[in-house]
Amino acid sequence: MTSFQGKRVFVTGGSRGIGLAIAKRIAADGALVAIAAKTSDPHPKLPGTIFTAAKEIEGVGGRALPIQCDIRDEEQISSAISKTVEAFGGLDIVINNASAINLTPTLATPAKRFDLMFDVNVRGTFLTSQAAIPHLQASSKEGRNPHILTLSPPLSMKSKWFKNHVAYTMAKYGMSMCVLGMSEEFKRDKIAVNALWPRTAIDTAALQMIPGVDTAACRTPEILADAAYIILKRPSESCTGNFFVDDEVLASEGITDLEKYSVVPGTKDFLLDFFLD
Repeated sequence: MTSFQGKRVFVTGGSRGIGLAIAKRIAADGALVAIAAKTSDPHPKLPGTIFTAAKEIEGVGGRALPIQCDIRDEEQISSAISKTVEAFGGLDIVINNASAINLTPTLATPAKRFDLMFDVNVRGTFLTSQAAIPHLQASSKEGRNPHILTLSPPLSMKSKWFKNHVAYTMAKYGMSMCVLGMSEEFKRDKIAVNALWPRTAIDTAALQMIPGVDTAACRTPEILADAAYIILKRPSESCTGNFFVDDEVLASEGITDLEKYSVVPGTKDFLLDFFLD
């Protein structure tokens, strides 16, 4: 396994939640982290901005670069990657975390919501990876262990994962298809491309906005941060094309006591996440 000291990292949607938790986890080891997200001014309903995230990253010992970026805009993505490379001298790790969720059935999904999910989840993941790959190829040549890690689920063609929210499922699986294809496409460049998904629902601001969700039955974003930390330290030439699940990653390192990740201590019955049998 390698160290994160001096590693150059780009995180989409990292102003709060899972993206910020992953950023802080690797920043604590000395990583340089660019936070690319839309929220530059405080949101009336959601906590955190790119600037508060940067402050938290620096608070744990990392170096932060806050970048206002709408992941739906190709030029903004390209500019954000360029700013990161210019500031850090290159790029070693990309975290495709930005995602939009809308759990509605077909007849209740307006085109605007459909487009948002595909623009953020699928298009955003594809274009961010596309813009980053030339720099990750350079990182590979320098022996810096380049990784792309996407927060998306294992692929499954079972109808039960589609029937209640077909548009959202297609959008999340689009992210996973990027992992499936790019991991093989760039294997010869020794760029690791993997996915990570939680076993249980994770207590984030986005989840709290979904009616009827009991966050007391969730785990904290730190479980994904610790799993990502393990994955990103693995050799890029041999660890690629995987659809990881957080608790399985931790178990592979002998970590089976997950109590510290419970939102409510002592919880036994967790709300399971989608897409896992």
